[in-house]
Amino acid sequence: MSMTLQPNSRFLGTLPDGQRWLSLPAAESAGFAATARLPRSLKVIAEDMLWRLPEDEARTALQALAERRAGTTLSFAPGRALLQDFLGIPLMTDLASLRDILAEAGRDPKLLDPVIPVDFVVDHSLTVFHAGSPDAALRNRQLEMERNRERFAFIKWCQNAFGNFRVIPPGRGIMHQVNLEWLASVVRDTGGIARPDTMIGTDSHTTMVNALGVLGWGVGGIEAEMAMLGMPLELRLPRVVGVRLTGTLAAGVTATDLVLHMAEFLRGIGVVGDFVEFFGDGVAALPLADRATIANMAPEYGATCAYFPIDGATIAYLRMTGRTEPHLQRIEAYARAQGLWQDAGDTAPAFDTVCDFDLGAVAPCLAGPTRPDQRVALASVPASLDARARQLGRPLPEKPADALEDGAVVIAAITSCTNTSNPELMITAGLVARNARARGLRPKPWVKTSLAPGSRVVTDYLDAAGLSADLDALGFQTIGYGCSTCNGNSGPLAPEIAAEIDARGLMTVGVLSGNRNFEGRIHPQIKAAYLASPPMVIAAALAGTLRHSLADEPLGTDQAGAPVYLHDLWPQPDEVAALVTRHVTAARFAASYGAGMETTADWEALQAPEGMRFPWDEASSFIRPSPFAALRAADPTQDPRLGALRSLLVLGDRITTDHISPNGAIRPDSPAGQYLQAVGVPSGRLGNFGLRRGNAEVCLRGMFDNALLENALVAPERGNRTIIAPDGPVLPVVEAAAAMARAGDGSIIVAGRDYGAGSSRDWAAKGLRLLGVQAVLAESFERIHRANLVGMGVLPLVFDGGRPDGLVLDGAERWALSFPGGVMPQGPVRLALCRPGAAPVPVPARIDIHSDAEAGLLRGGGVLPLIRSRLAG
Repeated sequence: MSMTLQPNSRFLGTLPDGQRWLSLPAAESAGFAATARLPRSLKVIAEDMLWRLPEDEARTALQALAERRAGTTLSFAPGRALLQDFLGIPLMTDLASLRDILAEAGRDPKLLDPVIPVDFVVDHSLTVFHAGSPDAALRNRQLEMERNRERFAFIKWCQNAFGNFRVIPPGRGIMHQVNLEWLASVVRDTGGIARPDTMIGTDSHTTMVNALGVLGWGVGGIEAEMAMLGMPLELRLPRVVGVRLTGTLAAGVTATDLVLHMAEFLRGIGVVGDFVEFFGDGVAALPLADRATIANMAPEYGATCAYFPIDGATIAYLRMTGRTEPHLQRIEAYARAQGLWQDAGDTAPAFDTVCDFDLGAVAPCLAGPTRPDQRVALASVPASLDARARQLGRPLPEKPADALEDGAVVIAAITSCTNTSNPELMITAGLVARNARARGLRPKPWVKTSLAPGSRVVTDYLDAAGLSADLDALGFQTIGYGCSTCNGNSGPLAPEIAAEIDARGLMTVGVLSGNRNFEGRIHPQIKAAYLASPPMVIAAALAGTLRHSLADEPLGTDQAGAPVYLHDLWPQPDEVAALVTRHVTAARFAASYGAGMETTADWEALQAPEGMRFPWDEASSFIRPSPFAALRAADPTQDPRLGALRSLLVLGDRITTDHISPNGAIRPDSPAGQYLQAVGVPSGRLGNFGLRRGNAEVCLRGMFDNALLENALVAPERGNRTIIAPDGPVLPVVEAAAAMARAGDGSIIVAGRDYGAGSSRDWAAKGLRLLGVQAVLAESFERIHRANLVGMGVLPLVFDGGRPDGLVLDGAERWALSFPGGVMPQGPVRLALCRPGAAPVPVPARIDIHSDAEAGLLRGGGVLPLIRSRLAG
């Protein structure tokens, strides 16, 4: 499955340190297309094609790229892959199961091995079972190891059984922050030739590394398998949107405020599937850590990547995080020579479109209550909460007293690599805690507080600055080093708090410094969630409610009874800068990352199977053989059931992967919970769906198991509910799909705009395949989910010209779908809506595939049948 890389050697140059490099300017001088004015992100793609392709093919590909020919398909072979455990485990069960198929055919299982370096970071398993106590981190780590022993043993088996496969065990940090601070090389050495560091990751926030000038983005596990096995990824030539940054951030405005403004701004422009590239004089005004916050949240505004040029700030950050001086010199020399560097006054690249963003216009804010792009000025947060309550049919009473009432903040979490990677934000949070402590303020007793840094170096510099004690005093003790609350692992609320919320039906709130706040994601008892900077999380915990304005109402009263406002606690910029300079140092990063990133005592003690094939345990409820590895090629466009598809779900706009295949807690009364209890799992140990991604039976039953899902077929009911006929019973989605399958019927899901937003989790597509869904018809798709549907052989259809007015569905209708012109990129399909007793109504639609290669994947039934067929060869 490996690729033979034969660079076009006549285009090699030599850097000042003697290192050879593949030169786009040299290719241009030799008659290849002009690439000097290409956006920098596309120059990285161009270098990759010049490296891999035979000269004639490379010449043609670069010409099409330079001319920006509509419909051009680009190929891209990333240099490395980054996995996390929620998506990495199902990916590796696919590969382990494919090894079984190889062995059963009498072939060597080792034929299936990654051909590019893979880093597997175990960061998604940490749950906040314990918080607000000095031993919280220790107790959470013990529970993490105990409850995930089977999962971790499988990962450790992968570490030993597969080549090119490195594991960063639990407790070492969050994948994107570790990537930014340690893994990313910016310029790599491939066979003695300097090349750009490129990558893909099985997490949508992989884009964080774009801040360093490293091109990479999130993919589903299906595409990651292709890349790991040496198959270049194909993508439609993206529109490149240049964002010209001007001005500077005002005092008191944070990187979080900036990214929440940016998410709203770019969602408004519409950049789904685009490359976004930042340029202009304002870039130099942004520290690298602020750029990383913007790049991290690219999926929240829909972009494939959010690329920054390499410049002096990049080199300064790499120096601060402990990279060596010779390597920094090579990075600068290479970036300047290849045209990836930006200096003040440089001519801007030739973007497809340009928009301007004034950093000086950014103001303090939150985002919520259900989406990251719902930016809300601080003073307007109470009104946004009132609007959410009305949406849920529960108007809020008068502003509450100082007690657990509607609008109460019950979770306040400083979490996620998005913001904990930023030293200025974390030092500011520490100083706010210090000032609050000095005034005698404490979080309200109903608030669950936690701090989960993205790397251990954060703890090191907070300790050195003397701020950890202040955070601890306010209940923000470190609970561990992992995603935790940001990916839904917020853990249980205190029993008395949970009981009162349920008994009184309270509308409670979470505030977190994460990147997502989708419905049902953070905690099942929370009806609204807001994204905030780390210091603003502390402010929300002190206030204890969002019914009052954090901007201009007191957060509490001090020992003398005087009101204390946010501005009383906020530190001066020079105080923050002085502490960052003094304590966030290269020596501190070197010491932190030098202390055994690839092992821990717990990991060393973990017992794992041996051998090239995994010994599956039929009794395991965590790790089971993948049903997808056995899929054989079958063209879904020829399925006879397409002539009479039934509506399984009718959904609205912005249906996220947290609606489709949630990560959250498994309820005992849910289909998945009932299944697990039937096989002997105690009701108190069900865990969450993310932890059981290695068991298809659990994840199948978890499809659409989101308590806030709105399905028009059963409105106004919410949750995991649908029907198979207008006069039939209301059933969980998995039961309805099974009934349709028993009747020999196929099914379709109908949705609005941006279907599949959010996480890159491929189970949102894999689960549809197991449910028997043949097609999804939507107004538009988010990039990663659309690719995952294609990879699983599920047909992504879009309304041609928008969703028709008056399209009222009740479950009695059937859909007739055919492909009279064959399957081609953006090709028309024949789709008709057939209601009982009425003539079929044509519905204009097309298939949302982007290349001939994707058409071929669909005709073959998806990626895994393709991999299997190549292995058989």
